[in-house]
Amino acid sequence: MTDDRPLVWLPFEVARLGTVPEELRYETVRLDGDDATDSVNEVELYVPPYDVGSRQGPLLRRMPRLRVVQTLSAGVDNIRDDVPEGVLLCNGRGIHNASTAELALTLTLASLRGVPGFVDAQREGRWSQGWRSSLADSTVLIVGYGAIGSDIERRLLPFEVDVLRVARTPREGVHALADLPELLPRADVVILVVPGTSETRGLVDAAFLGRMRPGALLVNVARGPVVVTDDLLVALQEGRVHAALDVTDPEPLPPGHPLWSAPHLLITPHVGGATPAMWPRAYRLVREQLERFAAGEELANVMTGEY
Repeated sequence: MTDDRPLVWLPFEVARLGTVPEELRYETVRLDGDDATDSVNEVELYVPPYDVGSRQGPLLRRMPRLRVVQTLSAGVDNIRDDVPEGVLLCNGRGIHNASTAELALTLTLASLRGVPGFVDAQREGRWSQGWRSSLADSTVLIVGYGAIGSDIERRLLPFEVDVLRVARTPREGVHALADLPELLPRADVVILVVPGTSETRGLVDAAFLGRMRPGALLVNVARGPVVVTDDLLVALQEGRVHAALDVTDPEPLPPGHPLWSAPHLLITPHVGGATPAMWPRAYRLVREQLERFAAGEELANVMTGEY
């Protein structure tokens, strides 16, 4: 007997979600490109793996019944252009807030207090005292004040800082992107957490960096192309700014790239959301989306245009 229930492809065992709607059927699949089972023709809701990269285009084009793509990442710039017209794209907003906020704070503290230099000194058996910058009594500018930005602020406030906020949509207490030129000279730390869109690509260029306070710290937990790499390299080489990057352009950063050896720079390999804290939040979001989908209700986190 044919099972006509809508098919859902998941990148993990459905049991991890707890109770799920019986009106749907489920398969656990971790495939990409041309590798796909025969049921690819039946998929109506697809949850790609978290580490999907940009390999989903050929697979999505083989799904004639596809209605919804639900990502496990907040950013969708790696898959947005591959989603067929008429298919809803929903992002993983909320899944990585805690992990990304933790890393933003970690990169900020490690950079200001000179932890990378201490690690090098320990490896060399060298006692390296000296004054370092402090997070206390500084001004932090958060560029991209959404859910993750507000989580970053909550973690910053106990460190006795002043926080400036910037977002695409200005509101009470939150400045517009157009206000950046006047805000940048006031900040000791600038944290980027904007989505990767045509509007934010190249946002941090020579002019942006030139407006930053001398010696200020730039922290990027957003997307690599938000920063113009060549302009950042010049600013680092000249000692005008310091930086901590969880994302780079290009990415992954190839061996021998100038960023690896740039001064005043700390790099982590795009691990902002890669902690166990993501999974309970991911399972909850997917389960709630499945319940909405089965009931014919409006889905959450639907992306419109580039947002």
